[in-house]
Amino acid sequence: MRLEQIDHVALRCAAPEATKDWYVSTLGFEHVFAGEWSGVPIFLRLGSTFIALFPQTSGEPPSAHIQVSHLAFRAASQADFQSAQAELRARGIPFQFQDHRISHSIYFRDPDGLQLEITTYDVPAAQSAGSE
Repeated sequence: MRLEQIDHVALRCAAPEATKDWYVSTLGFEHVFAGEWSGVPIFLRLGSTFIALFPQTSGEPPSAHIQVSHLAFRAASQADFQSAQAELRARGIPFQFQDHRISHSIYFRDPDGLQLEITTYDVPAAQSAGSE
């Protein structure tokens, strides 16, 4: 078996249309395959990454359907990483920074409570060496 990459991640959402709008306006995803499958799922694309948004099962909170710890996106450069932080601040979206020595990450939540991460491996040499 030879696989190429993850094709998509399927998420259950309390309000798929609102979640779609958030991923499009906040993270720059593109709504693709609109009108297919009677609108379920809603497919979003960012580069070669796809997310499929499904409505949650009635009666259960959105977090009950989340089966992944978090979803991570990579910023290609430190400048892109800093820009992502500025955009989240401008939108009033709180995030936490973590220095992983080999990478830097910020963590925040989508409208359904799924933890998202933006990470970069473009860490200045003095910081990536770490202090012992």
